[in-house]
Amino acid sequence: MPEHTTTSRLWLSGLCFLLQILTILLFAVFVRYSPESSPGLCSQQLNCSWRNQDSGFQHPRFRDVHLQALLGFGLLVAFLGRYGPGSVATSILVVAFAIQWAILIQGFLYFFLNGKIYVGAQSVVSADFCTAAILISTGAVLSRVNPIQMLLLTLLGVTFFTLNEYILLSLMGVSDSGGSLTVHTFGAYFGLMVSRILHQPHMDKRKEQQDMGHQPDVFAVVGTIYLWIFWPSFTSATTVRDSAEPWAVLNTYFSLAASTLATFVLLPVLHEEGTLRMVQIQDATLAGAAVMGMAGEMLVTPFGALIAGFLAGLIPLLGFRFLTPILRSRLKIQDTCGVHNVHGLPGILGALLGTLLTALATADAYGGRLELVLPLVAQGSRTATDQALCQLAALPVTLLLAALGGFLTGAVLKAKGLRSPPDTLYLENTVLWEVAEEGCDHGVSRKELGTSTLV
Repeated sequence: MPEHTTTSRLWLSGLCFLLQILTILLFAVFVRYSPESSPGLCSQQLNCSWRNQDSGFQHPRFRDVHLQALLGFGLLVAFLGRYGPGSVATSILVVAFAIQWAILIQGFLYFFLNGKIYVGAQSVVSADFCTAAILISTGAVLSRVNPIQMLLLTLLGVTFFTLNEYILLSLMGVSDSGGSLTVHTFGAYFGLMVSRILHQPHMDKRKEQQDMGHQPDVFAVVGTIYLWIFWPSFTSATTVRDSAEPWAVLNTYFSLAASTLATFVLLPVLHEEGTLRMVQIQDATLAGAAVMGMAGEMLVTPFGALIAGFLAGLIPLLGFRFLTPILRSRLKIQDTCGVHNVHGLPGILGALLGTLLTALATADAYGGRLELVLPLVAQGSRTATDQALCQLAALPVTLLLAALGGFLTGAVLKAKGLRSPPDTLYLENTVLWEVAEEGCDHGVSRKELGTSTLV
């Protein structure tokens, strides 16, 4: 076994041990269960924003969001056949640590009272949202960082995510229940900046990292089905339900349908062969969900959700065809999973749509729902125009914090002692995950195709 492989094993083992011991100690000192008699604990604080723990919160909401974070996002990166099951293992590693760390970091801001962090199902849902953003970020650097770097990216990414979220939701009073800005846009551009700092000239083509076998499409099929089933719940998980119709659920479903159809519209135009891969439907589904993050609970109307979803569904194919080569060749950004086209641009489109809908919001149109969707406008603290300007200002704030956080994180990950040797391209950290595939013979050795890494 190579010396660097043995060293990587020991460093990873030691880092996991230290991080787990640290979180256990912090949990022992600060974390307690929320009292059953105080479902509105969070509302007693000034900085809870939309994270109110309503008494109607049910276990299925937590289950759906957690399944989406764990399996939905985990299977999204598995289309990289060379990394196949290893990429799913990476997601599980990130989820396992990110949830613990997010509960602590977010807890000090949202669920802290009398020197303790009180956790319940809603705080875990909040941590899952944070975890989703970090999983998006890892998609930009997958295959180019080792597990040690991935854990450090998670450690720093959760911290910067929470800072951005706190500024937007609590200080600026922005409405972004489904995470167009806080999850999709921040996660994408944070990861892209890390990718830029970690630029590796020998890995410039995303398509070269994809397998030719059928396994990636199998992963993509399962991942896409999970998106369709659970993403509407993910988008609506932080909205206050009461007895109101779940607009966020309905709008997300309409958007998913239209974005998927957009792929079939555009593919024959951009690709002469017209061969549709399941990965492309998966990308369109993600884009359709991202665009409804902010606007989902607003008065989009069914036809408006279809229009937004259709436009978002055009972005991934156009982006991979025209924008990705520019990012790679001119800006030296290696976007392994295409998060810029699938999460970043649709997230920005969703933020702009949410801003427009906010400016048009009236009490007559929303009725009693206005208090739930735009509470500051309903209370008279802001006009709809003022709230729309805050929603719009949140976009550059998010991009700035994502870029700054990504730059600092990339600089840390680029430290000499953390980088893997250059001769481990495609095969680094195979000591952690190795599978043998059958029936994959497309000009690449079976040994090479049969190795999936954690990174």
